[in-house]
Amino acid sequence: MHERLSHVVGFDDAPFARQYRGDVRVIGAVFAAKRLDGVLSTRVRRDGANATARLAECVLGSPFAPQLHAILLQGITLAGFNVVDLHALHARTGLPVLAVARHAPDLTAIRRALLDHVPGGARKWRLIEAAGVMEPLEGLYVQRCGLSPAAAQRLLEDQRLHSRLPEPLRVAHIIAGGVTTGASRHRP
Repeated sequence: MHERLSHVVGFDDAPFARQYRGDVRVIGAVFAAKRLDGVLSTRVRRDGANATARLAECVLGSPFAPQLHAILLQGITLAGFNVVDLHALHARTGLPVLAVARHAPDLTAIRRALLDHVPGGARKWRLIEAAGVMEPLEGLYVQRCGLSPAAAQRLLEDQRLHSRLPEPLRVAHIIAGGVTTGASRHRP
């Protein structure tokens, strides 16, 4: 593994209306150290089951793939409850994966929503459980696959610029909002 994980992509989904049922744009901001190096884009199904495959295809099919050291996610779900299988994404891309959240999730509410209201909810809940408990780290909460706690901490420290969130996630959030609604709204 690389001593410094300086070339990373951070993914966040675009905003969508609560009643929307279709594909949601996901933006990846590719960074080389603290410099934006490129932007990736894919789509995943709202509350679907294709996020892992789409992210892997997006990363591996990009011209940035040979230089990437890690994948950052704004949480483990995209487009509502399209749950990313962290272990499968790590296995398919060969890259460490770090899911980051500002706050600890309410797992009881998430489990209830998945099992009571989301098609395939039991499978999605198993993916969340398999990703492990969100660990507090550097003022955030993380789930990690393919990197140690020390490597995750260093990655967060190295990728911060303007907020607690790593810059690739902050920028992906801004771009996703701007290209979808015409203007970005607020911090992720």
